This record gives sequence, structure tokens and C-alpha cells, in this order.
Amino acid sequence: MLPYKSLFLINKNLKTPVYQQITNQFMHLIRNGTLKSGQKILSSRALSEVLGVHRKTIIMALDELLAQGWLETKQGSGTFVAKNLPEIKPQKLIENENVSIKKAGFSFESKPILQREVVKASDKLHLDDGFPDPRLAPLLDLSRAYRSNLIHGNSYVKLGYGDTKGSVWLRQELAKYLNESRGLKITADNILIVRGTMMAMYLLTTAFVKQGDKVVLSEKTWSSAKINFQHAGANILTIPTDENGIMVDALEEICQKQTVRLIYITSHHDYPTTVTLKADRRIKLLNLAQKYRFIIFEDDYDYDFHYQSKPLLPLASADDAGVVLYSGSFTKSISPAFRVGYLVAPEEVVEHLSNYRRIIDRQGDLMLENSIAELLQEGIIQKHLRKSLREYRERRDFFCELLGQKLKNEVSFQIPEGGMSVWAKFDKSIDLVKTAEKALKNGLYFSNGTQHNLPNNHINSTRLGFASSTLEELERCVEILKKSLVEI
Repeated sequence: MLPYKSLFLINKNLKTPVYQQITNQFMHLIRNGTLKSGQKILSSRALSEVLGVHRKTIIMALDELLAQGWLETKQGSGTFVAKNLPEIKPQKLIENENVSIKKAGFSFESKPILQREVVKASDKLHLDDGFPDPRLAPLLDLSRAYRSNLIHGNSYVKLGYGDTKGSVWLRQELAKYLNESRGLKITADNILIVRGTMMAMYLLTTAFVKQGDKVVLSEKTWSSAKINFQHAGANILTIPTDENGIMVDALEEICQKQTVRLIYITSHHDYPTTVTLKADRRIKLLNLAQKYRFIIFEDDYDYDFHYQSKPLLPLASADDAGVVLYSGSFTKSISPAFRVGYLVAPEEVVEHLSNYRRIIDRQGDLMLENSIAELLQEGIIQKHLRKSLREYRERRDFFCELLGQKLKNEVSFQIPEGGMSVWAKFDKSIDLVKTAEKALKNGLYFSNGTQHNLPNNHINSTRLGFASSTLEELERCVEILKKSLVEI
């Protein structure tokens, strides 16, 4: 006879009902082979006495097991483990039964291009990639709007399935905002709400980029964008960047010889160098796209933060031919945790991409989208952006002054016209990788810049984000950076 008393552990203090505890433990004993197919089990009365629980509780557990097919009864003979279950050999007891499974029981391909370190927020000092300061975000207004949208209105509608293109309210408010602030000429039907630029890019590559298509990037580009296009099987071509942005003449030479499907650009503040694509090159780029019929994917990740108060309008504002797909998000204006972005495109493109969006993410966070729509309608986000712009300008000026004073012999840079980071070129005598490692031990995180290196060209540069730190924190960051410099 099995030692039932030692096999079952009943804890009446748990939230899980006792009958369910017994049910779960019976299933576990059957799965691991302790109770074999066809084996007779004790009667409800005997089990009640052995386990010290009420017989009604035992009967509830047995009824559940019978209903699920783990047990079966034979008239006049008793209750047995179901015979149709496969025979399972008892497993050896291991010291810790909660050890997670590490190896899959099936084969799959692991792509090296997807193997990247995930940068996570920490409480260390940081000169990050150029993130906003969440301490400045209108969180109280957002929480108020979220609560309001959660409580008021028709629950079935607001908590049910919505439009795959995103909240209609948000798309309407965004259309007004983008038309006013960026010179676009769009309606809500030109907008697809996404989780962020990454989702927009994934949808784009899935829908429009085929194996072998030619995709043009700048030599130094956002690694996540490059990986998306590589994952889609695109043939990556690169063009150089100078102080006026990407060199459009080089793109024209490519177009004269090959069929280009798409070019990815960060026209307002080039990633990673922060330079702005000048007006004459913008005009030529649009003309080339219309002539050779390729897509311009314009990633305008921080348009709202331009410190000369004279930002150039995006290419999308001058696009009458429907060749520009324009992407932005609230990641930089509020915080990376709030995953709401947008893609502006011709109506038929929005409709087409919404079909793809539906099979990977039926819809976004409708409550959050409507909350942001409310803040846009009330002008709260616009007010927050104006306040943040003043704060970030002060931080940029202070940070650049510190770099010029404390690290003038080790770091060269141009004061960025906008954005949230400085493109810092370290002297060749500095080992940037070891410096980043040492700085991290001293309490400061910044990227070692290796992702920006070109083939056969170690550029020894990185982005140093200033926006997410106060003036006092920036001063401490520069002190640690100076102390952590490692020479080759």
C-alpha cells in the first residue's frame, strides 16, 4: 500500500482550497508514475481518515479527478487510475523540484544577429543612449486620465476589442497635433498606433521587404533598425554621413545601378551622430524616392527637442507622392515604459499594415491610448514638452561645458542642435571598452560604443545622454568618467 500520508501535504492556511490541493497532488503523482495506470486507490472514507480531512472534501477532489479523466470507477470494485493513461515510469526524487527546464525538447535556429545585451534601467548614474527623465513626466495627469478612462463610459466598448489601427480618439488628436507641430496634412486614417518605432519597423519589413531587397542605411546607424532589415533577409547597402547628414549623392549613385526598395533615415537628429539632414539634401532625397519609387522610412525619434527653436520640418511634410512612412513615439516625450507610438502613411498602407499588426498584437493598450489622447486634447503633453525642452537645453549646455572643461584633451564633440545626447569622439589613446567597464564598477553606466564601429574602422566614439540626469548628477557622471579613463 502506498504511504498516502507522506505523499500528500495539506496546508489549510493556503488560499488554494484543500480539495484542489489534493486534486493537484493526485495529478502530480499520476504524472510522475508514483500512481500507475489501472492502480486502485483508497476509498473516500479511508482517504479522509489517512489525510485528516473531511470526507466531503475528499469526494470533491475525486469527483474533479473523475471529471478530468485521471480516475475511473468500476461498479462494485472501487476507484482506479484511468487505464487509458500512458504508462509513466517513476522519476527519481531530485533535491529541488522547482528547478526550471533549461533545454528545449525540439530543435530551432538561433540567429546570431538577435543575440544582443538587453540594457535595463538601474539606479546607477548614467550617460545613456539619450532617454528622457521620467521625473519630469506628467505622471499625475496621466494617472488621472487613465483612471477616468477606466471608470467612465461604456465598459463593454472601452474594455472590449477595438480598432486594430489604434484608438480613434488618439488618432484624431495625433492628426491635429502632427499637422500643427510638423506641418503634416493628414487625418486619423493616415495613422497606425503601434507599441513603438520597433513595432512599426517590424510591420514594415514584414509587409514590404522581401528576401534580397536592397535596403540603404547610413554607415553608422541604429543597430536595432539594421537587425530588423537583416532579419527580413534584406541586402544592406550603406552610405556615409557628414556634418550635413547622409550623403544623398552616394544614394543616387546606388539608385543608378541597383533597384532600391527602402532607405531608413533619422533626418532630424541623425542616429548616432545627432547631425541634422540639411534642406537641400532633403529635397533631393524626396525627388530620388519619387523617381526610383523606393520607400523612405523616416524615424523622427526626438523631433520635439530642438534647442535652436527652428527645427526643420520632417520629409513627410513635403511628401505629395506617398513615398514617406513617418514614425514617432511617446517614448522620448514621456518615458520608455509607456509603449505608444505611431506610424503615418498613406491610407491604403495603414490599412495594409493593420492586417499584419492584427496577427502579432490584436490591439494596443486602449486605456493608455485614450489617456494620452485626453492629455493631448487638454494641451498637457504640449505643455510638458515645452517645459522639458527648457530643462534639457539647460542640461545640454551644462554637460557640454563640463566635457569641454574636464575632458578637453580626451573627448571631442559638437554641441548638438537638438536631441538628448552628445556624440562623443574619444582620443585614440583611450580604451573605450575598458573605460566603460571601469566606470560601471565606479557607479556610472555608459555604452562602450562598439556597436557604432564600422568594418575595419574602430571609431572609438559613443553617445553620452544628458537628458535623464540632473545638473548635479551630470557633474558626478563627468567626475567618474574622468577618473575611469583607461589608456591603451
